[in-house]
Amino acid sequence: MALAATMGLIASVVMAPPAAADPCSPAASAAATNNGRALPGAATPPPEHMPTGRMPRGAQTQAMPPGLGPLPAAASDSAAPGALNFAPMQQQGAVLPPPAPGLPGPAGQQVPNPMGLTTGAPAAAVAAPTTTIVSWIDGPNSPNNTYARFAISGADLGIMWDNGQTGANDQVLIAFGDTFGNCSVAGQQWRSNTLFRSADHNLADGVSVPDPAFGNVYAGSPVLSATPPGSNFSRQIIASLNLAPTEVTIIPTAGISVGTTQYVNFMSVRQWGNPGQWTTNFSAIAVSTDNGETWTAGRETVRPSFFFSVPSVWFNWGNQNFQQGAFVRRDGYLYSFGTPSGRSGSAYVSRVPENAVLDLSQYQYWSQPWWNFFGTGSWVTNSPWAATPVISAPVSEMSVQYNDYLNKYIVLYTDGSNSVVMRTSDNPQGPWSTAQTLVTSTQLPGGIYAPFIHPWSTGRDLYFNLSLWSTYSVMLMHTTLP
Repeated sequence: MALAATMGLIASVVMAPPAAADPCSPAASAAATNNGRALPGAATPPPEHMPTGRMPRGAQTQAMPPGLGPLPAAASDSAAPGALNFAPMQQQGAVLPPPAPGLPGPAGQQVPNPMGLTTGAPAAAVAAPTTTIVSWIDGPNSPNNTYARFAISGADLGIMWDNGQTGANDQVLIAFGDTFGNCSVAGQQWRSNTLFRSADHNLADGVSVPDPAFGNVYAGSPVLSATPPGSNFSRQIIASLNLAPTEVTIIPTAGISVGTTQYVNFMSVRQWGNPGQWTTNFSAIAVSTDNGETWTAGRETVRPSFFFSVPSVWFNWGNQNFQQGAFVRRDGYLYSFGTPSGRSGSAYVSRVPENAVLDLSQYQYWSQPWWNFFGTGSWVTNSPWAATPVISAPVSEMSVQYNDYLNKYIVLYTDGSNSVVMRTSDNPQGPWSTAQTLVTSTQLPGGIYAPFIHPWSTGRDLYFNLSLWSTYSVMLMHTTLP
């Protein structure tokens, strides 16, 4: 019955996605066309499911989509090596949008630390690099033609990781958050999450995604059926666990492979709030053994965000700091970074043997309490309450990778001014260097967030995905490291 209903929905009149603004805003939907043919007399349904909390504070929602190539110069976006480097603290567009009706205001939100200083003595920072827009991964500007091929007019995040396979089957998997299709139908063909696959090693001209093929676990995306229109409809990959009384969506926040098994950390969102704010019910880990085609998630990996947020799962203090994640593997461990829900929290780190990813009791948490400020810290097993920040707030939607060129770990995230910054460290637990700004919020005023590193970045070439709210789609970015 559910399949029939979905098939009926996607069989609706196909309408091309908008050129700017979120894919299902009233203005964008009204202006959309299908190969130049207007949809005569069609009333645009009210937008649904928009993840309002994802919108960066001060984003200029009507900003024109940026062109490809180098970003325009930005004032005060670089610093000499080893010097403190602060991103400009003006908000994007210098406008704070009013609270959405019925949603909580920012009272009680953690006050961001504009310096974002890490614990311990900071490592030396590398010189500020330059950044360009390479291509679009999805949306109306993408050469992947994602609307016609996958029924995706807009999606954000684009978390990337290597699938652990070799030869022709070596691919990068790309997980998206809230995904939209045809804006002219009720519900806008919304899905909580979707997945692309790509074997494209030539990142200099973008990331190409092959055609979908039902049941083919190496095709471009898991799709709904073998025949049209479902054969061109990317389906949701991670389903709700139905553990919380109120849940608006399921969002991937990190992905990695151990061997050829895929792991995705995801969060159950209870409510979207004002820009940059949301609350979660829990986070958990989904597993796939067929290259991302099907996923399962067990209760044993559920981390409730607070007491009784998941009535059937006990809350352990400290798990509220691991609602969003970032994964990196090294020396037989999976290092699992965490931040609270929203964009105002600090970053923490834990680690677990690679053969025990699903066993929360084996996770070790980096702890350096205040009374041991000048000590070295230690790993504490099965004690999320003991975790202490490794990067101070605000740390938003981070990604981490070991960079062989720098011989250091690198982390990307957006800071208190909604600019993309990079830090480096010899160890996952830090100390992390002072921040270097890669992209300022004034260079891309449409609202940037979620800088996720491409795992096939090599040498001085650092590639990463970056979401742009004004187009509600994902760009591939390139930075040349010094």
